[in-house]
Amino acid sequence: MQRKLIVSDPAVMMGKPVIAGTRITVELVLEKLAAGETIEQILDAHPRLTREAIQAALTFAAEALRADVVYPIAEAVT
Repeated sequence: MQRKLIVSDPAVMMGKPVIAGTRITVELVLEKLAAGETIEQILDAHPRLTREAIQAALTFAAEALRADVVYPIAEAVT
C-alpha cells in the first residue's frame, strides 16, 4: 500500500495540505517552484522533503484545480 504523502489536519498549519510528517505546505512548494527555485534547491533547503513528496504536491495541486470551477479574471482598465 502506498503511503499518503499529502495530508490535511486542522491541528497542523490550520488544516492546509502539507507533506506528511512535516509542516511544509503544498502552497510553499508551489510558491518556491513558481519563484524559479529548482527541485534540487528545495530539497537542499528542506532535507525532510523527497522528490516523491514534491511530485505528490504538484499532483495534489493539479487535481485540486481540476475539481474547481475557474472563472476568468477581467483585466483592469487603467
